[in-house]
Order: sequence, then structure tokens, then C-alpha cells
Amino acid sequence: MKRHFGEGIFILVLFFSICLVCFPSHSTAQKVISMNYSNFFPAPHKHSVLAEQWCREVEKRTNGRVKITYFPGGTLTPAAQIFDGVVKGISDIGFSCFTYTRGKFPLTEVIDLPIGIKDGTTATRLINEYYKKFKPKEMDDVQVMYLHAHGPAKLHTKTPVYRLEDLKGMKIRATGLASKIVTALGAAPVGTTMPETYDALRTGVAQGAFSPFEALEGFKWGEVVKYSTVSYSSGYSTGMFIVMNKNRWNSLPPDIQMIITEINQEWIERQAKVWDEIELAGIEFIKKRGNKIIYLSKEEDERWAVAVRPLLDEYLKNMKEKNLPGDEALKFCIDYLKANQK
Repeated sequence: MKRHFGEGIFILVLFFSICLVCFPSHSTAQKVISMNYSNFFPAPHKHSVLAEQWCREVEKRTNGRVKITYFPGGTLTPAAQIFDGVVKGISDIGFSCFTYTRGKFPLTEVIDLPIGIKDGTTATRLINEYYKKFKPKEMDDVQVMYLHAHGPAKLHTKTPVYRLEDLKGMKIRATGLASKIVTALGAAPVGTTMPETYDALRTGVAQGAFSPFEALEGFKWGEVVKYSTVSYSSGYSTGMFIVMNKNRWNSLPPDIQMIITEINQEWIERQAKVWDEIELAGIEFIKKRGNKIIYLSKEEDERWAVAVRPLLDEYLKNMKEKNLPGDEALKFCIDYLKANQK
């Protein structure tokens, strides 16, 4: 009888062991994947709010299998270090501007050229179509979630600018390719990131800055400038990225990758919509403050266009030297705008 009892215990233990292997516990099966997300936009900014909503949407649609800790305002990695921070694994996901690491994304500089972009929706759709077509190797170190870009930058200054001559020698905040636009217009570029620019304008380190109207409210520049000069012919966009560490992406289960990919596609349009909404909000913000908007005459706007036109030729020359398809990229962007922009 003892022998039968011992055999029964052995069989019972064996049965439960097999169950543990074949049917893991709920907690094991639902092991949470923790990630972090670095963004340079301040927490209250609508782009920061939308980025955090992306995190919460990933958590929701994965039924809590993914948890993302969100770091706004450059608190995890500063704006200029966010891309490399993702590559190195300091952050799993990062959101910043291509232009903050000048020279690292040569082909993608085409988006920042003064090619006549008129709104954020068009700019955002364009940069994603550009990426799908060219898949530039300069982004191979990361997994691209999606891209976006703002509408044309305007010149915001402490003193009025009506003509090119008014710009001569002025210190204007600009980064990346935009700094070349500032130089072409006769001013002196000052390289600060968006979060640093308020103090640069307040203290006189910069006398003006290029950006969409949205920065006047979103980054409070409208408190330290009084005038905004609009020139669509010389205005540029700024391409931005949301990327994930490649090893981190490859480690995710296929179904989670699919969920995130679906969310990314939705967020392209949501990001585009936000750009245009906050542009209008920026205009209303400065109108209430009594700031003045200056629209150049047709003749003066053409002078600005002529001044910046050599930058397109320089881009083509640089891309040819690097054996990159700059001519194709520029033609693609210009053709896209002709076909899709009013």
C-alpha cells in the first residue's frame, strides 16, 4: 500500500510539473514590457500631450503588456542628444528634430529647404511619403515609428522687419539648414534649441527667431518678441522623428509590433492636425498681446526667394558629392507639393 501511495504522489507531482511547463501562470504569460520615451517639448505643449497619448494608447491596445514611462522637456536626454540616446539605449523611444544633429541626416535635409510648404498637414504627409520612397540609410540605426514636420517658419523679432535691409546683421535663432537661410538673408544665425530660445530672446543673445507661429504660444516666445514677418517663399519646415531603439523593437512580440505600427499610422494624421491647430492658436495668442504681423509685398517676397534659392543648388551639389539621390529627393518633394497643396 505504501508503494502505491508513493507512486500516486510521484504521478501527482509529475502532472503538476507538466502543467507548469505547458500552461504558464497568468503573471508569467502577461509579463510587462517596460519602456521609456524621451521628448524635448515641454509637458504642457500639445505635441508633448499627444506624445504621451501615444504612450497610453500603446498600453491600452496591448492590454497593459507594454508600459511606457514618458519624459517630456528633455528631462531624460536633451533635444540634441535624443536620437543618439535612442541608438545607445538610454531611451527606448525618442522624439526630436533632425536638424539638431547637423550633418547626420543629409538626404532628409530636403524637407527643411525653402520649397514652398504652406501648412503642417502637407509637411507631415510629405515627410512620411519621402521616407517610404527613399528609406534613407541615415535612419538605419533605429526603427522609425513615424515622422512629421511643421508648416513654413516665419521670422519673429523684437524690432520690425519689412525689407531685407532691416535684417542685415541681426542675430536670429536658427538651427541646421535654417541657419543657412538666415545667413542668405543677411542676418547672423544663433544656434539654440527650442527650449533655450526664450531666454536667448529675453536676454538679447538673439534678436529674433525663425519658427511657425505656434512657438509664440507653445514656447512663450510671443512674450519676448513683438513682430512677425511672413515670407512663404523663404520659409522652411523642420523635419521631426519618433524612433525606437532597433534592438528593443526587434525584441517585441510580432503582435505588439503590429499594434504599434497601426497606432503610428493614426498618429501621422493626428500630429499633422495638431500642427495646423496650434499654428492658428499661436496667431490668436499674439493678436491678443498686440503683436504685429507683417506680410511682405509680392516684390519684396520675391527678393527673399531669390536670396535663398542658391540653397537648393547647394543641397544638390552636396548630395552628389555624397553619392546620395538628392536630385530625386528634391524633385519628389516639389512634385508632391504641386500635386497635393493648394
